[in-house]
Amino acid sequence: MKEVALITGASSGIGKEMARIHAAQGKDLIIVARSIDKLNQLKQELETASNVQVMVIQKDLSLPTAPQEVYDEVKAAGVEVEYLINNAGFGGQGLFHEREWEQDLAMINLNVVALTALSRFFLPDMVARNSGRILNVSSTASLLPGPLQAVYYATKAYVTSFSNALHEELHDTNVTVTALLPGATETEFAKVSGMDKTDLFQNTFSANEVAKDGYEAMMAGKLEIIAGVTALQRIMMSTLALTPKSMVLSQVRKMQEVK
Repeated sequence: MKEVALITGASSGIGKEMARIHAAQGKDLIIVARSIDKLNQLKQELETASNVQVMVIQKDLSLPTAPQEVYDEVKAAGVEVEYLINNAGFGGQGLFHEREWEQDLAMINLNVVALTALSRFFLPDMVARNSGRILNVSSTASLLPGPLQAVYYATKAYVTSFSNALHEELHDTNVTVTALLPGATETEFAKVSGMDKTDLFQNTFSANEVAKDGYEAMMAGKLEIIAGVTALQRIMMSTLALTPKSMVLSQVRKMQEVK
């Protein structure tokens, strides 16, 4: 296998589009997700359309042992991962004290622990050969607190902070870490999280647009990129530091209330 990208959450949304973009360049893939049927369908599509090799790993990355198992399977297959795309993640809408703790714990395990673990397992190999790229899919949610999605916003704040720190730690190597911060994107995320009935997800960008921006930023070794936001949203984000936090919190809560 050549110029291999390992993509988590590859069965749908941004991850699936990333896989298509990578395969279209004639580069091989390892795709990871829970749904073996969707993974096999994507494998067949990519191998047929782009004449690449695709390795499938069915795994629930919210389980504590899963990241190590993924790494071990890749090493056992003798495959070298050049690009690690940590895309898997999910959210959930509602008051923190009323939500099922098991759901929020799984969210933390997937959005934070699995991403961190996979980075830790694959990064030493990249540094040893002085070659590699990591793309961590965060969110514009990482830039502020998120009432009614308190845990999700907090996990994404971790992802952006962690990715930025690693980028600087690796400044004297040929290995880079890029954070992708999408806005509201047309994926299964909104429906699963319950956000599809809120103002925040009434105008979304396509998963392909966001994936393309993120993939190109990773290849260029950028620190981070904000994608899938309007010009007005960019202006609003630039004024966050100047806006009273109580006002920001109130606005975010209203945008995330189910209508």
